[in-house]
Amino acid sequence: MKSPFQTDHAPHIGIPLTLAEGLRVVTCGNASPMTFTGTQTYLLGETEVAVIDPGPDDPAHLAAIEKAVGGQTVSHIIVTHSHVDHSPLAAVLSAKTGAPVYGFGPADAARSALMSQLAVEGNLGGAEGIDPNFTPDILVADGEKITGAEWDVTAVHTPGHLSNHLCFAWEGNDSLFSGDHVMGWASTLVSPPDGDLTAFMASLKTLQNRPEHTYYAGHGAPLFEAHNMLDYLLAHRLGREDQIMARLQTASRTVAELTADMYADVNPLLHGAASRNVLAHLIDLFERGLVMPEGVFSADASFKLT
Repeated sequence: MKSPFQTDHAPHIGIPLTLAEGLRVVTCGNASPMTFTGTQTYLLGETEVAVIDPGPDDPAHLAAIEKAVGGQTVSHIIVTHSHVDHSPLAAVLSAKTGAPVYGFGPADAARSALMSQLAVEGNLGGAEGIDPNFTPDILVADGEKITGAEWDVTAVHTPGHLSNHLCFAWEGNDSLFSGDHVMGWASTLVSPPDGDLTAFMASLKTLQNRPEHTYYAGHGAPLFEAHNMLDYLLAHRLGREDQIMARLQTASRTVAELTADMYADVNPLLHGAASRNVLAHLIDLFERGLVMPEGVFSADASFKLT
């Protein structure tokens, strides 16, 4: 299947861009190999504004948000998940505006039993970019509605990239704020124990069963016909699984060995993230009884077919 990724996004940093009636985006100046052109902070509403994913604790970005809001009122601060490029500015903005912060909970709020066990016993590494101080004022569960003066969004719990990840469906607009779960420029990092591939795949299927076709992602341009991306991401992950299983047919292999082989054509700057995705696949396959480590379960173990 041909890749649908689009990498020609060139936003003006800190300058609000209108995406739809009642919706603007301000891009943070934190571009990197993992954040693409920068975190996308969305301003929803025209008189009372929801700030969705305020971003990192960056004074320049805070000033850009405040300038874009202007004479409007910030009534809600909504966070898709607690990575440092999305959530730390929420507390700062809340202190300045008095608006409450909405989110699912801390980073491990919905971690599976297996991931909780491996986090303690598995020597998995991970915890890249976690915001340990994220504490929402108002906890939002799957299916709950948040209502503003001119808008309504409904939370869709989509664990996988992070266990506390939420998407938000913008009611009446065929649109969804997809955070880092689905993006138009690249596939999503799934880094155990905070990332969970089993949950990620289930969350993709959850979104397949929803009606929204335009996604406003945490990084990059909006996705139109987003269900095509969902289909691609599912097929892509299943293809990676097939690659791993084929390589384990001949010999046991480590995460590092699998990554070097499978991602030979990928920018070496992304090999660290790729290795985390490979580990996520191996944990998923272990949970399904298809592979097992040789010796103690760890990120450095060799894995073999059962």
